[in-house]
Amino acid sequence: MKDFKHDLITVNGIEIHYVEQGSGPLVLLCHGFPESWYSWRHQIPALASAGYRVVALDMRGYGQTSQPAEIEAYGLSSLVGDVVQAVSVLGEEQSVIVGHDWGGPVAWYAALMRPDVFRAVVSLSVPYNPPLSLPDGITLNDVMRQVAGDRDYYRLFFQEPGVAEADLEADTRKTMLGLLYSISGDIVRDGVHSIGWDGHFTKGETLTDQLVIPDELPPWLSEEDLTFYIDEITRSGFRGGINWYRNIKNMTSILAPFVGRPLNQPSLYLYGEYDLIAGNSAEAIEALPSRLGNLQGLYKLEGAGHWLQQERPEEVNRVLIKFLDNL
Repeated sequence: MKDFKHDLITVNGIEIHYVEQGSGPLVLLCHGFPESWYSWRHQIPALASAGYRVVALDMRGYGQTSQPAEIEAYGLSSLVGDVVQAVSVLGEEQSVIVGHDWGGPVAWYAALMRPDVFRAVVSLSVPYNPPLSLPDGITLNDVMRQVAGDRDYYRLFFQEPGVAEADLEADTRKTMLGLLYSISGDIVRDGVHSIGWDGHFTKGETLTDQLVIPDELPPWLSEEDLTFYIDEITRSGFRGGINWYRNIKNMTSILAPFVGRPLNQPSLYLYGEYDLIAGNSAEAIEALPSRLGNLQGLYKLEGAGHWLQQERPEEVNRVLIKFLDNL
């Protein structure tokens, strides 16, 4: 990683830190919660060696990128605006966009809104959900509450300012290790290998109450990796990343002009066998061929959980490079 170039660009009213390697067609990598450009550490050199200019962003609110104070600064329009302007400021006209976790919806909707900028799209761990219309006065938060019933849900737990921050920042090492382990393919809960957690839990408990802390790190996560994540989230805090969730309620209105618009660029989706955290239901995955106009591949990585590009880097790299080379 010593060969990675680190730099800052000013886009959309903020400074974005990014890591770059290679030359050729641009590939923009967008991480999720609560991560960093570092989540792509295995992909950057592999894609660069394959002939691509690879740029991994610290997304809005994370790491060395700006962390605006206002909750409203983390809405979908701002997130998409960041990546659209990043392509231009980097001196390019077009890019392939790749997202994981929250970076997935950013990638999907950036491609939907700006097909002139994003010539292809890849998502890991979050399937595409086309823009939908809801009855007046109903938001996606209301839908989540209806599905949760008498349970809490992590996205709902994040809504009240200050509550989730206090929970997650009480012991940053426990939080980061617990999140990385508890929704990975290696999770063992109460002595039994888990098939995944869908993010719901008993009301009155907190998110960190749900986390499992392993006696040993999983093989894909070193102490150096964990320390990097802890240092980065200590630098930025969790608030910026949590604020993305606090804007979910506005996504339907932002996407309203795009209801019915097809997403026709070449697309690719990868998901882990044991990943249930971000809408990876069988129904959502089965619907992708009909929801995407040019789906080039749909890959399930056996035994993997949510952190695909870290848990199965060689497989992810192989699939990504094949997809890129065939564009």
